[in-house]
Amino acid sequence: MVGSWIAAHVVAWRYPRAIQRLHKTLILPLELRLSASKRFDPAERHTRSDISPYFWPNGKMPDSDEWNRLAEGDFREYRLRVSGCVANPVDLSLDDLRAMGHDEHIALHHCIQGWSGIAQWGGISMMRLIDLVKPMPTARAVEFISFGDGIFGGVYYDTQRLEDIVKPECLLAYEMNDVALPKIHGAPLRLRVENQLGFKMVKWIREIRFVQTTSSVGKGYGGKNEDDEYFDLLPYI
Repeated sequence: MVGSWIAAHVVAWRYPRAIQRLHKTLILPLELRLSASKRFDPAERHTRSDISPYFWPNGKMPDSDEWNRLAEGDFREYRLRVSGCVANPVDLSLDDLRAMGHDEHIALHHCIQGWSGIAQWGGISMMRLIDLVKPMPTARAVEFISFGDGIFGGVYYDTQRLEDIVKPECLLAYEMNDVALPKIHGAPLRLRVENQLGFKMVKWIREIRFVQTTSSVGKGYGGKNEDDEYFDLLPYI
């Protein structure tokens, strides 16, 4: 057992991309099949009394001139571009998003680094946005592009399967604990996908693109962490 563990460890460190591809070939089909089970659906089980007194921030804050300028103006000039494989591409201000409705839930956030925290998130469900932009039948995934950068440089981005973003608790959040989303937690807009680990919930969202496949994004592995750090494409919890 010890020998096999050492061998697996050495192989994984020397050939991380090969192990990532092998995992995708062998494990991803099983994950997709199991994800059809209702036990993988997010469900609110917390109340306001459960909200954590401190919610740990994570990720590199944007430092671009564009984001800094928008932040100085309380994001009044912010416009969310939604494009790609959609019949109705749009540019939406925060006021436009608020006018589309308001959805909220209280959820336990799980970070891949090992910490967790409970918070209330308010915004619009992705279903409201889908109803507005009308994705084409060829759209099978959604790319979320950040104002921030990844750990190893370059714009941070990640993708979600269409099947996950249509879940009721998938939000574009502009509020946290009943106040405007703090800058450190992703202002002006962040994604919430409560059946996955936190790194999939892109903060400081600049643009959203509906795409035919995740292989067309970045290096083709589904996101910045997947491309640069060999993360799992579907880190379900």
